[in-house]
Amino acid sequence: MDTPQHLFALDIGTRSVVGLVGEQDGQIIRIVGYERQEHHTRAMLDGQIHDVVEVAKVIQDVKRRLEEQVGPLGQVSVAAAGRALCTIKSSAEIDTFNNNILTVQDETSLELAAIQNAQRQLATSDSIPNPTDYYCVGYSVISFSLDGLNLKRLVGQRGKVANAEIIATFLPRQVIDSLESAVHSVDLEIATLTLEPIAAIHVLIPPTMRHLNLALVDIGAGTSDVALTKSGSVVAYGMVPCAGDEITEAISQKYLLDFNVAEQIKRKLTDDPENKIPFVDVLGLSHELTSSEIISSIETTVNDLAQAIAKEILTLNTAPPQAVLLVGGGSLTPLLPKAVAHALELDEMRVAIRRPESIEDIPIIPDELKAPDFVTPLGILKLSTSRHLNFISITLNNTPLKVFNLGHLSVADALLAGGINVRELKGHPGLGLTLTLNGTTTFVPGKHGEMGSITINGKQASYEAEIHDQDELIVKKGIDGQSPTPKVQDLITLPKPWTVTINNKPYSIHPLIRVNGKHALPETPLVDRDEIVCHKAQTLDEILQLTNYDDGQKEYSYTINGSLRSYLVEAKYQINHRRVERTATVAPLDEIEIEYPVVPKLYQVLGLTTDCSEYMTVTFNNKPCQVPVQSWHIAVNGETKRPEDEAPDGSLIHCTTTQIQPMLSHVMLAANFTPLATSGASKIEVLLNGVAAEYTSLVKSGDQIAVTIKTHTETRE
Repeated sequence: MDTPQHLFALDIGTRSVVGLVGEQDGQIIRIVGYERQEHHTRAMLDGQIHDVVEVAKVIQDVKRRLEEQVGPLGQVSVAAAGRALCTIKSSAEIDTFNNNILTVQDETSLELAAIQNAQRQLATSDSIPNPTDYYCVGYSVISFSLDGLNLKRLVGQRGKVANAEIIATFLPRQVIDSLESAVHSVDLEIATLTLEPIAAIHVLIPPTMRHLNLALVDIGAGTSDVALTKSGSVVAYGMVPCAGDEITEAISQKYLLDFNVAEQIKRKLTDDPENKIPFVDVLGLSHELTSSEIISSIETTVNDLAQAIAKEILTLNTAPPQAVLLVGGGSLTPLLPKAVAHALELDEMRVAIRRPESIEDIPIIPDELKAPDFVTPLGILKLSTSRHLNFISITLNNTPLKVFNLGHLSVADALLAGGINVRELKGHPGLGLTLTLNGTTTFVPGKHGEMGSITINGKQASYEAEIHDQDELIVKKGIDGQSPTPKVQDLITLPKPWTVTINNKPYSIHPLIRVNGKHALPETPLVDRDEIVCHKAQTLDEILQLTNYDDGQKEYSYTINGSLRSYLVEAKYQINHRRVERTATVAPLDEIEIEYPVVPKLYQVLGLTTDCSEYMTVTFNNKPCQVPVQSWHIAVNGETKRPEDEAPDGSLIHCTTTQIQPMLSHVMLAANFTPLATSGASKIEVLLNGVAAEYTSLVKSGDQIAVTIKTHTETRE
């Protein structure tokens, strides 16, 4: 017969600590000791340890009393409440084509691979602020399949592709770290860790019942943990952050009681309406009320708790389950089963308080343990023999770290748990540049990064290397490569320079380079998305740009009659003594001459004729004649100027115009015909469009004027 082995289980709850010790003999566990002690203060709230020292004292007392019964205890199995619970469905697949019949080890490896996939999902999650601050505290297998066929177990099967789907549960590191700290302070090592609803479901809902859609609710003092079964597996876990303490708090507030006194009153409530409960409030006043009176005062709070539990069940299950099983000390709260049934719209018979009457592998249960609040401790004890999670302690970059032992842990698992991305071990290459060179897209790669390093206990290792308890890991991240910093001359073969002469001075003509449309030099540095154009200069315009002669035009500014105006004057160019435009082609050794712009004249700026007049045309004695109809007066900076005078840049120009209504006398003056020069004996005959007219007759454009001079003997025109 095998030598019996002690198994130690601790249920560290919000209200009390329960310890169970069993002896394993084959597959059977015999309970050989149990102790329970309540916290002296409210050292735990909602399943979270707030005072590690106080909780450790209670654990130490429970451990001491058990050791007096069974001997030294060094390792313990514990469970965590589902505070801030996160659940992730995950799967893993292995190729079994070349394997023999599948073994328990194959099945376990597949489950652990699925857990690692869940950890990776959590590590890259955007829904949780700090996913690396979460520990995996348990998992349940949803299904196995082999070559697409669903199976209950893989052991003994043979196929090509095996698959496992699990639901993994994660809790914040703070919850687990405080739990571990309290246990370590009393010289205990955590052997296995699970979640309280996982432990409870293994006691009350064996695999043969999981085809039913059932909800198990473990109602403690601080939290109400929920687990759901359906279609042969556990499908979801959840948590409600309120439980029995809310009922105690309601009694305390209603009757002005110390919290511990209110807790004792809550436990004395019975179905007997005449049951009298005496108590003294904080003012020293004595009271004696019946159970029915006190129950009536907490009915609203009980309904609120039931609604919260029902909401979580409906969130996880999307519909009311077939039945609800209530466990934990808080399940004994009066009116609660009925309230939960109403909240879920279930028959009251479908919500029941369950007690651990019999458990597979634990055939004998003492009567003292057949209570709803011993379901979870018994489940922890039962799971202490299974392959549920434990963890190892390592040091990562001088920081202590707990890594759950999923079997054959590697450096990659440690990096994942420590929030270090494996990809960071290899320095990323520098960002390359995408450039456009003369219309062709070119990529310039960055420099390669430098590989980081990994050491385990001072020895070089790879990220696939296996790690063990108490290993010391030092991980140095890789160094990223630098982005390239090319210059124009590094990427383009520049045409050779050639020579021209400009105004009798020789110039060496280098290639014309533009980056993003702007003039650049061979040494100009380039950045991503730059567009580079480089070619041999060919036109006069390009030559002038390269030789800094690109000032062949000048813009003058004036204020004319109060308005700002500009006037552009351009230079004149010759190539080999031939007048050309700036678009002309230039060849090596060509001689270029530039006649620079001169200061414009006033009539040019004003857009007038040289004499500042406007004219109309008439016919005088059969010849065209220009007759002024308008005249201008020009002043520059207050000084009268002629139209042909220069207009200095920035001048204040004032010009006025005088309108003239031409008469025949004006036409004669324009035609240089002077009547006074005729003889007094002569007679002048003036015809306007064939009709006799006077000197003062008005004329218009296109008129026909004829002047005839007659003497005594002749007539002269």
